[in-house]
Amino acid sequence: MATKGRSGCPISLSLELLGDRWTLLIIRDLAFGGKRHFREFLQSDEGISSRTLAERLQTLQDEGILTRSDDPSHGLKAIYRLTEAGIDLLPVLTTLGAWGSKHRKADDKLARIADDLAAGGEPALERMKETLRAQHLG
Repeated sequence: MATKGRSGCPISLSLELLGDRWTLLIIRDLAFGGKRHFREFLQSDEGISSRTLAERLQTLQDEGILTRSDDPSHGLKAIYRLTEAGIDLLPVLTTLGAWGSKHRKADDKLARIADDLAAGGEPALERMKETLRAQHLG
């Protein structure tokens, strides 16, 4: 089910889709964790419920942030992949990660990854986007 904007403000429209507790974590897991299957998302440290995960995945599909296709190696599994719109969220994730590593008590290893990507600027983001395109778009 698609989200409905309350106003035309781009920040408000973005937050209506991405501003809940789970959505960006699902995108993070796709982009950085290599997760592609429903069960893999359930295994994230944050502990999302299967119902919430199913709802968020459906919304992200409806909004064109990710796609779902059948897994050819297993008839009952689906594979989730980022779309170009999902890949374009990389700078958002990078900025949030860098902010969290600076102002919160983040895991040292994860903070270093966020800081390195943010410090690399636009060239690093573009390299990562190209990697994600190859993995998700074919």
